[in-house]
Amino acid sequence: MALNIKPLADRVVIKQLPAETKTASGLIIPDSALEKQNKGKIVAIGPGKKDEPLTVKVGETVLYGFGATKIKVAGEEYLIIREEEILAII
Repeated sequence: MALNIKPLADRVVIKQLPAETKTASGLIIPDSALEKQNKGKIVAIGPGKKDEPLTVKVGETVLYGFGATKIKVAGEEYLIIREEEILAII
């Protein structure tokens, strides 16, 4: 099913990735110790601002700040965030 959201200007729609439940060495992290996840996959992007095209692309995994707006579409949760709130592409 295609996502039916078209973000405006420099906004990006992100599908939050699930929190890591294991460390790199294989230790299982209990639910009570899981940190809030700020990593996600870009599923839609806006056209950018005049003379400022977006530098991210659909499908990229990114780290972002926590200033996102949560939305629910067809039972799935997504985040809408401005490109300037994206901290890094992974």
